[in-house]
Amino acid sequence: MENYITEAIKKDSLAALKTLVDVPSYLEQGNTNEIRKPFGEGIDRALKAALALCETLGMNTFCDPNGYYGYADYGEGEETVGVLCHLDVVPEGDRAKWDTDPFVATEKEGVLYGRGTQDDKGPTIAALYGFKALVDAGQTFNRKIRFVFGTDEENLWRCMEAYKQNEKMPDMGFVPDSAFPLTYAEKGLLQFKLTGPGSEKLSLNCSGALNVVPAVATYDGNKQQDLAQILEKQGTSFEQNEKELVVFGKAVHASTAFEGVNAITRLVAGLAEFQLHPMLSFIAEKVSQETNGFRIFGEVEDEMTGELTFNVASLVIYAHTSEMMVDMRIPVSYYQEDLVRRLKEVISEYQLTYQTYDALPSLYVPKDSQLVETLMNIYREKTGDMQEPLTAGGATYARTMPNMVAFGAHLPGSPSLAHQENEGIILEDFYLAMDIYAEAIYQLCCQ
Repeated sequence: MENYITEAIKKDSLAALKTLVDVPSYLEQGNTNEIRKPFGEGIDRALKAALALCETLGMNTFCDPNGYYGYADYGEGEETVGVLCHLDVVPEGDRAKWDTDPFVATEKEGVLYGRGTQDDKGPTIAALYGFKALVDAGQTFNRKIRFVFGTDEENLWRCMEAYKQNEKMPDMGFVPDSAFPLTYAEKGLLQFKLTGPGSEKLSLNCSGALNVVPAVATYDGNKQQDLAQILEKQGTSFEQNEKELVVFGKAVHASTAFEGVNAITRLVAGLAEFQLHPMLSFIAEKVSQETNGFRIFGEVEDEMTGELTFNVASLVIYAHTSEMMVDMRIPVSYYQEDLVRRLKEVISEYQLTYQTYDALPSLYVPKDSQLVETLMNIYREKTGDMQEPLTAGGATYARTMPNMVAFGAHLPGSPSLAHQENEGIILEDFYLAMDIYAEAIYQLCCQ
């Protein structure tokens, strides 16, 4: 297999990635109703920048007039290979924990730091410049390639719903938004809200992104000393000042909640010792520090994709209402409807009600399919790594269209920093992924 990645391609791709990282393209809730900028100014800027870049690469571009998505095409042929990317990112988190400005791409000791370098601007640019390397090498595209740029992946995927309503689906393709070697099965996603009574005695405001295990949870009530004593006995990490008590956890992506520490459930474990409230009782008794929902559902696990993950992402308690948001990843052999039915039975004992916030089906493409075998052979040839294709709890755009898989760009053994402070991509990994994508596009589009 040829390596198409020249020094010029490396230089240009790095400059392009820096340009995208410098755009703070996270959801701005206040602007979501603005015409043509439904997710805010930053995301709109990132979309326009990506499409402008594609035009410089010789592609034909289209921007949805309502601002939900864009795409860039190249080549001829009746069949289309899709590369599904996203340009939105999660917010920076705790800026004090960053060693660099999260929205100023900073190169240090062979690593490019900045929000989106791993998820998903870095992989997007790697795939784009893998394509550009083929064009520069004079390869003929017998199939059309289409890069689709989503703008709401970190939230409700409204971008892909709009795309599917308005555009033709690719015949096959991949999503550079996961890990190598390849993900052929993804758990189902269910995000939901539980609502309960309010409280005149307790006020909490622990909000956060649904797909992140919360790293901090704050209590500013008048029983901080009682809480501190309990948390200390429980071995929970916290700090206390004159105004509030802050419990600390470890933020990770919700799909790997078992690798993190949930600050909210840790805080509740202490509060439930002396504060009576249905929401606290439910979390303390039916969730605790478990991340697999066992106390609610029993064992939910299959051989292909492992066990269920259950992440309490936010908790608010006000005078007149209380709300909890939960992210759940479901093994591919289980049905969401069955689990929701069981959940409703359990929460009824705590005066709580259920409402679906977002739901996505699972992904499954057979390992012996031509698409999976082609991409796996490329990865193995380029890296020498013979491991088997993967299953995952994370949700990628691959599940939105038929005959799609998640393919890179995170390499085995490299730090996984998506959604965390000091997110960065090792440049040698970036260029290797670009080489892999170039060969993948060549075999899917040019042969």
